[in-house]
Amino acid sequence: MTDILWTIYLGIIGAFAIGYFIKGGYKTHSAKLDFVISIITWIGLFGYVTSNELFTPLLWKFVFIGGLIWDLAYGLKKFNEDANEIPRAARPAIFGITALIMIGPLYYGLFQYAF
Repeated sequence: MTDILWTIYLGIIGAFAIGYFIKGGYKTHSAKLDFVISIITWIGLFGYVTSNELFTPLLWKFVFIGGLIWDLAYGLKKFNEDANEIPRAARPAIFGITALIMIGPLYYGLFQYAF
């Protein structure tokens, strides 16, 4: 049952990214880098879900740490650019909750795979 949920999660985040890609959402260099980093982390999550060893655990440790730092930094930058109507005091809480829901499972699975 949990494998099905992980597969659904991978499908949802993949569909969002591909839809954003098709609409031309990755225009800046940092957005293109974010797309590449996302694909690499999804490959790690795919390895975790399917119980296949793709590359070495050391590589996935670096991917986990680097990807998490990148996603939080880039996500916070984009969130602050796009969140004009949200009160400034509420932005950190809203970003934290949104990030936890959207990328929390990805990095949980990647952590389990790497360590």
